[in-house]
Amino acid sequence: MTDASTPKIAALAAKVAAHLPGRLLRVPALADELCYEVEPDKLREVCVVLRDAPDLKFEILIDLAGIDYLDYGSSEWKTFSATGSGFSRGVDRGAARAPHDGARFAVAYQLLSITNNQRLRIRARCEDAEDPVIDSVVEIWPGANWFEREAFDLFGILFTGHPDLRRILTDYGFIGHPFRKDFPLIGNVEVRYDADKQRVVYEPVSIEPRTLVPKVIRHDNRYDAALKAPK
Repeated sequence: MTDASTPKIAALAAKVAAHLPGRLLRVPALADELCYEVEPDKLREVCVVLRDAPDLKFEILIDLAGIDYLDYGSSEWKTFSATGSGFSRGVDRGAARAPHDGARFAVAYQLLSITNNQRLRIRARCEDAEDPVIDSVVEIWPGANWFEREAFDLFGILFTGHPDLRRILTDYGFIGHPFRKDFPLIGNVEVRYDADKQRVVYEPVSIEPRTLVPKVIRHDNRYDAALKAPK
């Protein structure tokens, strides 16, 4: 990997390499950022070193987030006369997905050292694509408690050793994990208040799936050659 890092990031990378030789894989990041991949079986060991080493001292976990790599690197947009990022796109929501290859889910950890005024990001992938499981870091950073519950709720990632792994954002009895890329955009059920029953009721979804991107008409009759005034 080409190292275009700032001097501060280069110095931090040297410290990390000295404390954790061979246990982290540096991955591409912006010049003023530092990101590593860690094997899931070494996650807790690495996190303890990052927290306790005097010249690292990452005592704060700012954020923890789940990642779903389903369809990563492949485009769902089939375009001919326009780019894959333009407006003239169409999506076939009913098309079969290609089988996922490798670790589908991962967890990203954003770390901060108040002592040394430095930041670091590490990422660990869950080995099982169907039932993603990874070690909890609540015992290392207690603030991870609700973050891990959120990742469990939205992505279905299980955290081994978490003291109270329950849903935190979705409703009681919610089915599925809404941030997974294969979760239907219209959801599975509708929720409304029933005045007769005087309670909230769940019903099947009544709306139809539709493409949520604008469509540009390329062949506009206003510019047809037959409509041009003769010269």
